[in-house]
Amino acid sequence: MATQLTSKQKKEWAKVLYLKENLTQQEIADKVGSSRVSVSKWIKEGKWEEMKVGLTLTKDEQIQNIYRQIASINDAISGRPEGQRYASPAEADTIGKLSSAVKKLEGDIGIADFVSVGIKFIEWIRKVDLQKAKDVTALWDAFIKEQM
Repeated sequence: MATQLTSKQKKEWAKVLYLKENLTQQEIADKVGSSRVSVSKWIKEGKWEEMKVGLTLTKDEQIQNIYRQIASINDAISGRPEGQRYASPAEADTIGKLSSAVKKLEGDIGIADFVSVGIKFIEWIRKVDLQKAKDVTALWDAFIKEQM
């Protein structure tokens, strides 16, 4: 039997479901064991709708964009006259922050990653055998609850 989820864990799981799946607020509430009113409140307070609109890039695409930003800064530095080819404090700070973001993106494996893989796997199974997909979905939901 899975342990009881904390409110924070329910909210995090609900956020992932809201951002990654096309579910109603009631379906999300049912999955995480919360009320639809709570889910609606979390969506508004956390501005999840805005996140959902902006959530079009994969992790790899985000990393590539950051590398391009770092390269752009380095190109600007390289284009300066000799003797002035060094990063300003703001540029050095930006490069450091962008590098940290890459490291975090490359190393993070959170609940969102688990859910994303699970969704893709269940969608694949659904094409092969709808009943098995339903069975796996129930097991996957239990697995996610246990991981939180």
